[in-house]
Amino acid sequence: MASNFPSQTPAYGQFPQYGFGQQPQMPPTFSGGQIPGFPSFPQPQKPQSPAANVPGMLPIEESYIENILRLNKGKIVTVYTTFENNSQWNAKIFKGAIEAAGRDHLIISDPQTGQRYLIPMIYVDFVTFDEEIEYQYPFSGMGPSLSSFPPR
Repeated sequence: MASNFPSQTPAYGQFPQYGFGQQPQMPPTFSGGQIPGFPSFPQPQKPQSPAANVPGMLPIEESYIENILRLNKGKIVTVYTTFENNSQWNAKIFKGAIEAAGRDHLIISDPQTGQRYLIPMIYVDFVTFDEEIEYQYPFSGMGPSLSSFPPR
């Protein structure tokens, strides 16, 4: 069987030369992706989405800490943080009103001094509230309060 591939391997950085209109011959393909003489294996199944909601359980995408902090915007909190390998202070406590929260940060402001703190979430150990925590999502419609669901 004649081949359209060059007979010698080109040197590094060089490309094989084909004549006008010639292209390298590709190996044959088989339907179903099976090669004769080789065993076929079952195709892996797609895993179900981890965000799938289980009836009676708290929806995963709504239980993130930053969402809970956003729901409580304006409330006074105490944020406990630790900073590894810090020679000046290893742990620090911040107290203030929640201004904003994102996936990787929390912004609070001290109402007495007006000082604002941008705290990366990787340093946050836990947050305490001096009042009841809002945990009902306003966009969830007329359904039951999320606090009535068992935790995951």
